[in-house]
Amino acid sequence: MDNSIYSNPLITRYAGKQMAELFSDDCKFRLWRQLWIALAESEKELGLPITDEQIAELKANADNINYEVAAEREREVRHDVMAHVYAYGVQAPTAKAIIHLGATSCFVTDNAEAIIIFRALQTVKEKLLSVMEKLAEFSLAYADMPTLGFTHLQPAQLTTVGKRACLWLQDLETDYHNLCYTIDNIKLRGVKGTTGTQGSFMALFNGDGEKVKALEKAVINKMGFSKAYAVTGQTYPRKMDYNVVSMLSQIAQSAYKFANDLRILQNMKEIEEPFEKNQIGSSAMAYKRNPMRSERICALSRFVISIPVNEAITAGTQWFERTLDDSANKRITIAQAFLAVDGILNLYNNIVGGLVVYPKVIRKHIMAELPFMATEDILMECVKAGGDRQELHELIREYSMQSGSRVKNEGLDNNLTDLIKKDEKFKAVWDHIDDIMAPENFIGRAPDQVREYIFEYVKPILDSEKPHSVDDPIRV
Repeated sequence: MDNSIYSNPLITRYAGKQMAELFSDDCKFRLWRQLWIALAESEKELGLPITDEQIAELKANADNINYEVAAEREREVRHDVMAHVYAYGVQAPTAKAIIHLGATSCFVTDNAEAIIIFRALQTVKEKLLSVMEKLAEFSLAYADMPTLGFTHLQPAQLTTVGKRACLWLQDLETDYHNLCYTIDNIKLRGVKGTTGTQGSFMALFNGDGEKVKALEKAVINKMGFSKAYAVTGQTYPRKMDYNVVSMLSQIAQSAYKFANDLRILQNMKEIEEPFEKNQIGSSAMAYKRNPMRSERICALSRFVISIPVNEAITAGTQWFERTLDDSANKRITIAQAFLAVDGILNLYNNIVGGLVVYPKVIRKHIMAELPFMATEDILMECVKAGGDRQELHELIREYSMQSGSRVKNEGLDNNLTDLIKKDEKFKAVWDHIDDIMAPENFIGRAPDQVREYIFEYVKPILDSEKPHSVDDPIRV
């Protein structure tokens, strides 16, 4: 590694090897050669004068790409596709004349990009399912554990640790369905010619439109696809790129929500992300356990969420059949969106697989707030025993103010229950006030909701998508 020049941290620190390889030059140029082979084979099958020897020569050199020759030629002609056509022809001299026959540059560039995007979405799907599997296990394990709910980041009615995790999981389930839709609707550009009219191929086949249609079908089938865009300009519609990065943005949004919640929970010392034995939290404060993985998810997610507007502008500025201001932009945005989401899901997988829960801290926080939440139940019990509702309500209000002042101004524990136990007017609940105050009485159907949601909605997905456990270790 050359430390004297900039290196992309998405490659060196965050994304996994599989995703990085998908967006490599080697993957792209191998696909170009596969597309040229598919085109030549299909043209031969439909009657063009292409020989078996030429096809064999192309196939024999499909993977041993002569990069030095291509690079030298590109410096001369300033055109990457033509440089690689030339380099391929050097290795396959008998086939030189029929490489790229009838095609425009976007035959290889756009079809290859669509294939890479399709494969990258499949990798995202595998890792998303892995996170969903771990979150489902965590949700079920903690389905019954009460915890403080929060609205406006202020204590609210109780929920459970597992139910809160289901909120994170449901976001990912929504993303899963949208991701599947996106994958199912990836199409190749196909075999369309310079401006999408297939004019060059009509000339090759002497005006036989049916053969041109058959050519496109044969090529996309050889590349493992069944669908191509019905009409295009020179490129596939750039709205596809927008749709793809918008899907990635949705996953980033879900991860952002999870990671932000976890950062707050770690501040409260209720739940922590994994912390390794020799991990250093701060260069100055040796005692610190910073939520650096969650923070990294937030950082990468923020980047991904910003990308769709870029693709929207690109899609909106494609003049007529195409303009080239998308090219340099796409080399950056598509790859980096996928690499960043890959890093996000690697971190999400790592964190959820090792979450640390502190039940006693959670219970302590509950008991600091629960007396206030239990006052209505206490009031109803005393009224049923013959008490005056208005009088009891006023007493509870006064005691709540006293207890709240004690907590806020003196830093002491909530003593509302003790005040109630000393007032004869609440004698009807003295012997079972601790039962009334049990946190489990205030979680509603949260445990049932967890189990119903996972077994009705999530488990069928996980069962149908096996195998789905993916652990791509985070590198830094």
